[in-house]
Amino acid sequence: MTTAGDIMHSGAQWIPAHETLDRAAQLMRQLDVGALPISDENERLCGILTDRDIVVECVAMGHDPSKVTAAEMAKGTPRWIDSGADVGEVLREMKGRQIRRLPVIENKRLVGMISEADLATHLTEEQLADWVESVYAKS
Repeated sequence: MTTAGDIMHSGAQWIPAHETLDRAAQLMRQLDVGALPISDENERLCGILTDRDIVVECVAMGHDPSKVTAAEMAKGTPRWIDSGADVGEVLREMKGRQIRRLPVIENKRLVGMISEADLATHLTEEQLADWVESVYAKS
């Protein structure tokens, strides 16, 4: 059985909720990623911040990214998956919520992220096509 832990990329890092968006952008560049999970003071997932969020919801709105925090960008209920979940569960969660990145948690700690690139590497062409159709479909 292939699990979330098998297909994730490890080394994912939190951005603390109190950090500013300019710091988040610097961390994204350093890690070469387009999204960071946002953690509260107890290292619990409270959102996900994307590079698009920074551009569209902050910069394009005329806000200063050095004054806006990651917490201010956290919206909705964050989704995650346990590292032991099978790939079918991963796909159901991502397709059902139309999400492109999914934090992977083990023993209440962030251990990795699953992104589109991870899916492209580990899924069959049929699974990937089904995922793409579900996630990118207009609802």
